[in-house]
Amino acid sequence: MASLTLREVQKSFGEVPIIRGVDLDVKDGEFCVFVGPSGCGKSTLLRLIAGLEGTTDGTVRIGDRDVTRLAPAERGVSMVFQSYALYPHMTVAENIGFGMKMAKMPKPEIQARTEKAAKMLHLTDLLQRRPAQLSGGQRQRVAIGRAIVREPDVFLFDEPLSNLDAALRVQMRIEISKLHSDLKATMIYVTHDQVEAMTMADKIVVLSAGRIEQVGSPLELYHRPNNLFVATFIGSPKMNLFNIKVSEVTGGSAILSLPGGSTLAIPTRGASITPGEMTLGVRPEHLTIAPTEAGGVPAKVVLSEHLGGETMLYVDVEGAETVIVKADGLAPQRAGDNVRIIIAPETCHLFDKSGKAIVNGSLI
Repeated sequence: MASLTLREVQKSFGEVPIIRGVDLDVKDGEFCVFVGPSGCGKSTLLRLIAGLEGTTDGTVRIGDRDVTRLAPAERGVSMVFQSYALYPHMTVAENIGFGMKMAKMPKPEIQARTEKAAKMLHLTDLLQRRPAQLSGGQRQRVAIGRAIVREPDVFLFDEPLSNLDAALRVQMRIEISKLHSDLKATMIYVTHDQVEAMTMADKIVVLSAGRIEQVGSPLELYHRPNNLFVATFIGSPKMNLFNIKVSEVTGGSAILSLPGGSTLAIPTRGASITPGEMTLGVRPEHLTIAPTEAGGVPAKVVLSEHLGGETMLYVDVEGAETVIVKADGLAPQRAGDNVRIIIAPETCHLFDKSGKAIVNGSLI
């Protein structure tokens, strides 16, 4: 296995820039996930690493090798695509071993590697079946097995679970995480699914318009976003935003004027804050419904979603978009109820007019 290094990587199609100068270091054995909205360049960046697209500028290094101008077969990578791309007339064993057969490897070696991969992926009993006789999850495991037997330096995954139903996605997510633990391999994984990113990644790369917005562990990005884009993109439901005014900064606290006329003092944590209009960010699970009519921000429930273990309350608040409160599964509030929302100061994020984070919560 090997590390991956990108330096000033750029890609343009004609006059249109897609990747705009990406610098990234992925350690040997790390599971790195690229996330971002559609069109942000995450799949293009993966294809640049694989060599399926040529860079306009910059360098790509795998281990101590500069692979920028090498063909895909020379880079030491294996890629698993969104589509399974299996040969329908071949058995599972033949599909897994096809690349090795084309490389003219000895038959005993092909068989040994195929059987080893099949055992890891629970495909041993299916080796003589053809793709039409397999479920979606089984087909994706065959595609992953085909990548494993090449013993690459870096595994690349391009939204491999997007064609599966919800239950299979969860199962395959667990299996890929176990596979990473067993192989201790360097893996780069592209997804638009935040749950996949948060549960699988050692490192998450958040992309927007061909640029990296932030790199960090799942908890770092969740609790310490650099800006409004990362704050609202990471997390489901997304972070609630309030238009507020910092009226005073004193004694290590910033006094916020909240919608509805209430105030809230949050710790500045050493940040330099100038009074004025800003954006307050609070995640749904960090809001609570006041037990009495006293205190908090006045709001009105417009929708109550009961999900069993939790309840999502969608409430209207003056000066904010619809606010989401993640409450207990037995929360009694219903549409039309007037409530008051309590905000815990230690969970608050403060953003300036440009969207840059000035203060993050202190939960980690």
